[in-house]
Amino acid sequence: MRLGIPTGGVAYSRELTCSQVQSRRGFASDAGFPPHQEIGMPSLSPTMTEGNIARWLKKEGDKVNPGEVLCEVETDKATVEMECMEEGYLAKIIKGDGSKEIKVGEIIAITVEEEEDIAKFKDYSPSTSDSGAPAAKEPAAPPPKQEPVQQPVSSPEAKSKPSSPPSEDRLFASPLARKMAEDHKVPLSSIKGTGPDGRIVKADIEDYLASRGKDVSAPTPKTKDGKLEALDYVDIPHSQIRKVTASRLLISKQTIPHYYLTVDTCVDKLLDLRSQLNSLLEASGGKRISVNDLVIKAAALALRKVPQCNSSWTDDYIRQYNNVNINVAVQTENGLYVPVIRNADKKGLSSISSEVKQLAQKAKENSLKPEDYEGGTFTVSNLGGPFGIKQFCAIINPPQSGILAVGSAEKRVIPSSGPEQFQFASFMSVTLSCDHRVIDGAIGAEWLKAFKGYIENPESMLL
Repeated sequence: MRLGIPTGGVAYSRELTCSQVQSRRGFASDAGFPPHQEIGMPSLSPTMTEGNIARWLKKEGDKVNPGEVLCEVETDKATVEMECMEEGYLAKIIKGDGSKEIKVGEIIAITVEEEEDIAKFKDYSPSTSDSGAPAAKEPAAPPPKQEPVQQPVSSPEAKSKPSSPPSEDRLFASPLARKMAEDHKVPLSSIKGTGPDGRIVKADIEDYLASRGKDVSAPTPKTKDGKLEALDYVDIPHSQIRKVTASRLLISKQTIPHYYLTVDTCVDKLLDLRSQLNSLLEASGGKRISVNDLVIKAAALALRKVPQCNSSWTDDYIRQYNNVNINVAVQTENGLYVPVIRNADKKGLSSISSEVKQLAQKAKENSLKPEDYEGGTFTVSNLGGPFGIKQFCAIINPPQSGILAVGSAEKRVIPSSGPEQFQFASFMSVTLSCDHRVIDGAIGAEWLKAFKGYIENPESMLL
């Protein structure tokens, strides 16, 4: 049996033609299992290392036909339907609904060709499929080595130490610090002194109170029995996309030498052009264009003019892309998605606007397919329009080398042409984050100059 995701552009099979480890054919063996297919967790994106089973649409014993959906897999970017490519029977589900953190290639189900073979897999587990000796002998060896190390840690003596904090009288503290601690009901044992020889001083008490968001004059709340009031909190489990986003951005910040360039752009002409275009679109029944649509177009054209910024770093070479594919950051309840506008430099504003709206809606519905977010060469993140953020620095989305952070437009008073004359103008602050391995400072500045030129002379984007 072969499984795949035709609609997502990624298929997987026992021949391993379009993805990494996905499935393995099992033949009749001494263990008593008839010929079967071990279906592994598919690799549905270049960055996917593990996934979750959202739900199974087929149950054990069901016949499956080509094109039918077996289950929904939650990847690092979206929830994707996993389809069957050949007919057979679903004999055993190894990873049930809600199974999380399944490594790519790890077995999730067993399929067979003959219906009478289903019952033979009732007690099947991946470990029993091997004909060799059980692997129980290997894990039996470590316990003797671990017991001497773990014994002192779990001894009553070790556990009793944290339960008896040092007496307040044995702690060194200045008289003023002791008075403040007493007034605010702060245990001195919970404070690390920064004075001479570890003495607790006034500043230590003030820092302790400030770290808890309390005014120095406010006493620490206590319960009726005199104990400190416990914090009230809720633990929110990580979603798959939240974990992957955290992992990738941490790697980006730790391995990519970021630097940042900020420039203010006058958007008066841009806003006027947008108003004129929207009037024409409304008259013809079209949809309105946003400032972000114009920003995407300007960024794409600037990348065409300065192609060094449309590149990625590798250990052996810098790869410069001929396609200008812009990822657009979209925040949803499930996390951050970055759907892609392909060949944005060649598309009209109406086309860009329509695609952004469609992809943003799919992101909110968690229905993006791999081709909706893979293959980007540059990213635009806009917190200005939706949230009014004036200026910020974004983290590069690897393997890309640049991301543009777009702030809000604001009116400013600027000098006019005449002496001691002033006028109002709207300015928007943008910050370019660059990978210094790929984009030198002068190249980044050249890109920002080109981008600013398109924003301040927006008619040039229509030529």
